[in-house]
Amino acid sequence: MELRHIRYLLAVADHGNFTRAAEALHISQPTLSQQIKQLERSLRVQLLDRSGRTIRLTAAGEAYAHHCRLALHELDAGTRAVNDVQDLSRGHLRVAMTPTISAYLVGPLVGRFHARHPGITLTIVETTQDRIETDLLADRIDLGIAFAGTRGAGIDHRPLFGEHLCLMVGSSHPLATRTTPLPLRELSGQPLALLSRDFVTRVHIDEHLAANGVHPQVAIEANSIGALVEFVRPRSLATILPEAITHTHPGLHPVTLTPALPTRTVELLRRSSAYHSAATQAFSAIAEELRDGVGRPQPNPAVE
Repeated sequence: MELRHIRYLLAVADHGNFTRAAEALHISQPTLSQQIKQLERSLRVQLLDRSGRTIRLTAAGEAYAHHCRLALHELDAGTRAVNDVQDLSRGHLRVAMTPTISAYLVGPLVGRFHARHPGITLTIVETTQDRIETDLLADRIDLGIAFAGTRGAGIDHRPLFGEHLCLMVGSSHPLATRTTPLPLRELSGQPLALLSRDFVTRVHIDEHLAANGVHPQVAIEANSIGALVEFVRPRSLATILPEAITHTHPGLHPVTLTPALPTRTVELLRRSSAYHSAATQAFSAIAEELRDGVGRPQPNPAVE
């Protein structure tokens, strides 16, 4: 058995077809079929069920493929470890965040990291909480930043800071100059622009309002924080978003609510069994540096 046998088997399992798998692997279909048969002979077990229109793994094949995928992840991590440059002069880092966190954190965090380590290329992805954990375990990303919650096995997590949600209005809104907390009940009937219900933040907001008997008028729903900001800033609409966003978007004014929405803890996530490169460790350190300053204007990282 050789490494190519494992890659060939997984390709057939993923495509469910020898022809498509062979095209993806850039080899001929007869060669692929022959290599899989060699693997089965060496293991003395049938790995693929070829009886139907779609090729499927047998029970033995499922068990074997599971361990093969784990092994390939570790081999890929080993390759990155060999290529890792400890002086951070080059490298690549993959980071995922939830959209509401990215709206105020990605600028200062990535700006400071790039100013210190310009040779490291970054891939930043906005995605959901659940997808971040899945992608970490599948070794598709190196780090995740998401809200605290129940974590699955294999995920290390450490708290970074608390995120505070508040009512947010533009300069022309009657509440823009308010200096005292606004009773939450006064939001009943108020036209609001809110994130759509596929956001965890929206669920958090709805639960808090409902628990306090508040039924606002949702005038606009959007799946983009940037769009919400543009709706609210020049109009007499209000929204509820992380207070930190007001420090990165001129013309937005935070209004404290009472009772306030519960603070959510933002965490740094990584796969516990993965190799953590020098770039991963440097990015983690900068995230912790910013921990106490999130939500306040940051110094220019180029002139620190």
